[in-house]
Amino acid sequence: MINREKIVSKKIADLRSEYPFVDSFFEDNKLDLESIGDMSFREYLNSYTLEEIDEWAIDTEKLEEDLAEYISQMVEFLGLEKDKVESLTILAGVNKSGETESFGEFTIKRSEIVSIVGPTGSGKSRLLADIEWAADGDTPTKRRILVNGETPDKSNRFSTSNKLVAQLSQNMNFVMDLTVREFLELHAKSRLVENVEEMVQRIVEAANELAGEKFSLDTAVTGLSGGQSRALMIADTAILSTSPIVLIDEIENAGIDRKKALDVLVNEEKIVLMATHDPSLALMADRRIVIKNGGIKSIIETGPEEKARLSELEAIDKLVSEMRTKLRNGETVGI
Repeated sequence: MINREKIVSKKIADLRSEYPFVDSFFEDNKLDLESIGDMSFREYLNSYTLEEIDEWAIDTEKLEEDLAEYISQMVEFLGLEKDKVESLTILAGVNKSGETESFGEFTIKRSEIVSIVGPTGSGKSRLLADIEWAADGDTPTKRRILVNGETPDKSNRFSTSNKLVAQLSQNMNFVMDLTVREFLELHAKSRLVENVEEMVQRIVEAANELAGEKFSLDTAVTGLSGGQSRALMIADTAILSTSPIVLIDEIENAGIDRKKALDVLVNEEKIVLMATHDPSLALMADRRIVIKNGGIKSIIETGPEEKARLSELEAIDKLVSEMRTKLRNGETVGI
């Protein structure tokens, strides 16, 4: 809860600058702020005469309380104030057979990438779901998730507006009739970003670094290809989203530069977990979680030999990418 005394003692002009949404509160309560000068909210309320207070049934005490509560709720809804997440810890649960997972606990730090591998249907998505909803022994796996070594507050677990986690699914489809510019401006303004235009430009530039084919600010979001949509949302999540934990499901199918996508997310100090079948992506991670029969079978650190093998895979990927580009451009592929 935001400190009421600080709010009501702050100049109204400063309140409106810091929390632009307070204008709605003033309008809803029919408060005339045209001639307020440098008054604080309390001074403004005290400027009413006893006759005006009696005639209009003004409850100054309740208005002060309501304003502080309104700002607190909006700040929480918009996710404007969050404690920095330094670590995410998974505490062992059980697999589909009810057997206890053997790893004990596993902690992931900020700016670290962890891949999740295993056969289709093994339970990768279940692990992502446990993390997304900060499981507390109340899911089929009985796992517990800690943030900064502690059980997350229920407001973070069950709030649909103040999530710790942003999840990028395999398929993304826009239904809004907006341009890329309008979509990003809407998101940036909802986060009370000061320099909206600069932020929008930064996100689009990052997205175009990831996408196979570049797009402009005037492109309709409904006209973006699957790869372009994924690139836009990864850049938006990395740069503008307040969620400190990012879960990615099969980025290999996105039609984007996968390595650059991970670099963007890590550079923004996110904790990144990705479920993947792609050996290159699995080895790009610092560590990988191996899932079998619905449980975590093992946790493997990517060692020097695997990093060397990753270089070989990246060379192959580069060759395939170059051939793909030639085919798309109508060129022939030589030996």
